Amino acid sequence: MWRNDEVASGHDGITKLAGNRMNVLVIDAQGGGIGRQLIAAIKQEVSGAVITAVGTNSAATSAMLKAGADHAATGENAVIVGSKRADVIAGPIGIVIADSLLGEITPKMAVAIGQSGAKRILIPIYHCDNIVVGVSDTSVATLVQDAVSEIKALAKTARP
Repeated sequence: MWRNDEVASGHDGITKLAGNRMNVLVIDAQGGGIGRQLIAAIKQEVSGAVITAVGTNSAATSAMLKAGADHAATGENAVIVGSKRADVIAGPIGIVIADSLLGEITPKMAVAIGQSGAKRILIPIYHCDNIVVGVSDTSVATLVQDAVSEIKALAKTARP
């Protein structure tokens, strides 16, 4: 789960890059508010994480960059490329559903995220007619904190 310059094969059969830098890809759409909250919390709580923010539009990217992302890009190809390089992908659940988030998630984006070897930390936001049964109605702040706790746990278990 950690990346640097040297490639190593872990005992679990997953190819990992040696070092102590987890690559976290945060993807968001519309105004980037959820991504902004995620990035600010990850920066505060997960040491060694390198955060790349990818917005489906420039407003989302700008909001996430202001929150402290190490790298940022915008658009479909940035999601596709970033998904290949990430250890963890985080964002609203709509990032894995084609045509969601008011049409900002393209089918190619959803496929790239779904086929990525990264762990996906998805926040169940009920917009655009997507409902996740069995998940209680929780505040966005609590959901973001829960997502960051999962990323933090991954970071602890994945250190070489």
